[in-house]
Amino acid sequence: MIACYQTGTRYLPARYQAAQLLEFAQSQEVSTSALLAGTSLKAADILSEQTRLAPADYLHLLRNLAAALPGPDTSFLLGQSLLPGHQGPLSHALLQARNLRQALDILIRYQAWLSPLLSPRLLPLAGQTALYWTDSCVVPRQRGFVVEMSMTAVAAMSRWLAGTRLPWRFRCNRTRPVHVEQYAVHLGQDVRFDDYFDAMLIEDAWLDRPWPRGSATVVAVALGEAEKEIAAGWPRRSLLAALYDYLLERIRLAPTLERTSADFGCSPATFKRHLAQHGTHFQAELDLVRAHVSLRLIHVHGYGNEQIAAYLGFHDANNFRRSFKRWTGLTPSVLRGHLLLGD
Repeated sequence: MIACYQTGTRYLPARYQAAQLLEFAQSQEVSTSALLAGTSLKAADILSEQTRLAPADYLHLLRNLAAALPGPDTSFLLGQSLLPGHQGPLSHALLQARNLRQALDILIRYQAWLSPLLSPRLLPLAGQTALYWTDSCVVPRQRGFVVEMSMTAVAAMSRWLAGTRLPWRFRCNRTRPVHVEQYAVHLGQDVRFDDYFDAMLIEDAWLDRPWPRGSATVVAVALGEAEKEIAAGWPRRSLLAALYDYLLERIRLAPTLERTSADFGCSPATFKRHLAQHGTHFQAELDLVRAHVSLRLIHVHGYGNEQIAAYLGFHDANNFRRSFKRWTGLTPSVLRGHLLLGD
């Protein structure tokens, strides 16, 4: 059985996520009652070591915050305060990360706490690396807000810990928003929309450049403390993140709903119900992984349609090309002429 959390799993310490939101709300003169509206939380609960939130609760608080602060810069301002954040030993480990590579490794390995709504992932490209996000527990109407928040969090953290602004390039899986000027203010000029990924790209040379505060000893001790909490049964990945990893490992074996649900320890009907609670279904998740694998094979390995079709088990290149257009809205030839992540 594959362990994971779902949108209703109460595992997030309120004194981390909720306390951080409360602190930000108060700095913006948003009342506690406005932030907590529609929840069973009280201000005293947020500081209690016993109170746990579900990702759905965290989304609810973010929705309340966005309603109380409808300005176009709210997600960006909040993102600036998220990392290293107030996540106990994990934040301490990020604060003492030796370089960007280690900080991203910590973010990805401990995403259940540091990024519970979106799953961060790395994609090596030619001379550069893309940090991209897939869904964990986020609804479509809030995804743009959470992506903006997450991108700003990583950009702000890396700027602070590196002691300089890193030359990130941003690619967004959304149409050009009305508040595009906020991207320029908070993320820089190199931002493009209508991409297939929500991604940040950085030249590989920046990954291992030493950071002034870096300490291998402190990071090891902090992560050791974090692992003690994880050993008590805390999950490491969301259902959608675990499913993405599962399908990615088996993408050449033609994964089925029946086999997958069995490996996740439930019946196909129960698994479909769990996915529906996250606003998706098995075929959509399988197609997402197939599309991402295809993009990697095109960008990194330079595969042609025939090679990708064979890799993914399609009968022929035409069948793959039609499927790829259904997944991404583009044909492989268009993508090769306009590398969405790389140019």
